[in-house]
Amino acid sequence: MKWNLRLAAAKRDIWKSSQLQAMLADAGLVISAGKMSYLWSGRPVTIRLDDLDVICAVLGCEVGELLEPEPRAPRADTASDGAAPLPLAAGARHMTRRRPGRQAPPI
Repeated sequence: MKWNLRLAAAKRDIWKSSQLQAMLADAGLVISAGKMSYLWSGRPVTIRLDDLDVICAVLGCEVGELLEPEPRAPRADTASDGAAPLPLAAGARHMTRRRPGRQAPPI
């Protein structure tokens, strides 16, 4: 997903993150300076739906203006036309790796 907060804000003549931060605080969403900086200049890994609702309400936009799908590169194990996964080479086995960690409960 592409995060377009700065573009959505710029369309509404909001050019500074501190300006948007104050508007969000007035709407009841208090965001720290660090988190605001990350939302403004980065691509958040997660965002609460409640926070997204407030951001959309303050900017007067829809979620689709903030989040835009990006095309993904095709996976290596699928054919380029979207057909079934490619078979493994003769003699090859699909192996699942075990996660590191405790094997038995402590005594």
